Amino acid sequence: MERVHDPVIFQHAIDGIDMKNNIIATYYMSDRLPGVDFIDHFKLIESIAIEGSTGSWQRVEEESTEVREMLSGKLVGYYEIPTEDEYRKSAVIQLAFPINAWHDNVPMMLLSIAGNCFAYSQRIRLLDVVFPENMVKNFRGPKFGVEGTRELLGIPERPLSLHIIKPKMGMTPKQTGDQVYQTAIGGADMAKDDEMTSDTYNNNFRDRLKYVMDAIDRAEKRTGKRMIYFCSITDEVSKLHEKAREAVEIGANGLLITYSVGLSAIREVTSDPDINIPVMVHNSHMIASMDTISWPVFTKLIRLCGADQTLTPTYWSSIPMVSLEEGIRCQHVAQAPFYGFKKMWSMPAAGTYPGLTPILMSEYGKDIIIPSGGGMLGHPDGYTAGAQAWQQAIASVMEDVPIDEYRRTRR
Repeated sequence: MERVHDPVIFQHAIDGIDMKNNIIATYYMSDRLPGVDFIDHFKLIESIAIEGSTGSWQRVEEESTEVREMLSGKLVGYYEIPTEDEYRKSAVIQLAFPINAWHDNVPMMLLSIAGNCFAYSQRIRLLDVVFPENMVKNFRGPKFGVEGTRELLGIPERPLSLHIIKPKMGMTPKQTGDQVYQTAIGGADMAKDDEMTSDTYNNNFRDRLKYVMDAIDRAEKRTGKRMIYFCSITDEVSKLHEKAREAVEIGANGLLITYSVGLSAIREVTSDPDINIPVMVHNSHMIASMDTISWPVFTKLIRLCGADQTLTPTYWSSIPMVSLEEGIRCQHVAQAPFYGFKKMWSMPAAGTYPGLTPILMSEYGKDIIIPSGGGMLGHPDGYTAGAQAWQQAIASVMEDVPIDEYRRTRR
């Protein structure tokens, strides 16, 4: 007699799975059928596991038991969430997907853990991913990370301030360089193009890079401090890698790539030994998937694929998108032990201003980059004063002196 729920899919526990060769995906799922007091969650889960691996809605002859044993997704954890709603069934589930199906092929991996599953449950969200050793060994992780970037800048322990160049687009290369010079002499540690910056009628990355690096050279002669500039090179995948190489040849000391190019494209750039400068990944494209994929999952994927830093949400931003805990958790997974990879910078972002520094440092610690556009450039005394205000705010927390007192006594 055929069982209702296939034992090949269900008869597993997480402590019996080969953790070196299976990726473990954790999901929250919640479904409601008004007027129906029974929901077969296991049948729904079986559909999700099979759709992410071997089958479709209708089993066919060639999908043998052997094929399912070798390649199908398998339920390894089911934790029902109690509810007083008799028509709702909610649970946290864990599925194991064998890497035999795709090894270290990132696009195929994403199809398994974050593909058709979203079509089955009314409310499903990928909460976490555990990567197996035999997959991760084919990745390199960040080249610089926290430790390497600190060495480049000569800043051993405090948070770093970053100037987001504004407006998003429309400035000439000279205007861009002039803006960066003003924040560089004010002490900003880094600058980056806005994620929307690309090659336009009055600006291209080659000219912009030359003007900005010249501004950094001039500022260094004046201050003795050298800023890192993350030059935006986001482009079609066919152009991205060559663009990164060209930027390095011109003299870039940092690159900015947006998540919209895809994880494989990011991995290709970060894995190139000749691109030996820090790479930042911007997250804006990820916002579209917030309801279905948690931000810490994105953070972990970006670290796996080699970024040195990535923007992350914070509850205190001008566009709060996730809970306080989910925002902070991004920093945890960015810097947690992970197969020997270097720690990745998290960057609590969007609408930050110097007065937030004590809160951000209390939640995230010292190993953060705090990016600021209007919160630096909008200072009433100008761009240089705005950069100085950030340095003062960071120093005040490091020295455990209230910001207002620090501003009055240490100008």
